[in-house]
Amino acid sequence: GERLCSKFEFARVLDLGAAAILQPDLGRAGGILEGKKIAAMAETRYVQVAPHLYCGPVAAAANIQLAACIPNFLILESIGKMDGFHAALLKQPLQWEDGYIIPPAAPGLGIELDDAVVAAHPWTGDRLHLEMGSEPHDPKRHGPFGGG
Repeated sequence: GERLCSKFEFARVLDLGAAAILQPDLGRAGGILEGKKIAAMAETRYVQVAPHLYCGPVAAAANIQLAACIPNFLILESIGKMDGFHAALLKQPLQWEDGYIIPPAAPGLGIELDDAVVAAHPWTGDRLHLEMGSEPHDPKRHGPFGGG
């Protein structure tokens, strides 16, 4: 589900009974409110939700807040602990304890960006965020699941 982009795409998966666990990424799926709607649809079908904790610290913080407020939350999927550059982007890095992320208690998403670090690393548009290929995937050229 991390590649699905709307409640309508998730609804199709649910209507087909094609998943026991949904993995919305709020950076793709439309934000916290849309994530809540996806989780609510999943709950009516006894489907669990495992928010995708990947697209940087802001999206991660949003996914953490979603996880903390839905009854069908299962797990936060993450490649790592958001350390290194992702931690440097925040004035207070996300906190982990015994393999669990601790939801921030500050207002809003619970994080504050370090403006100096952000300013020192502007987006230039010259590379992909997720560089799994040399160019963006084009389903017309590569097929629906091809490389690129």
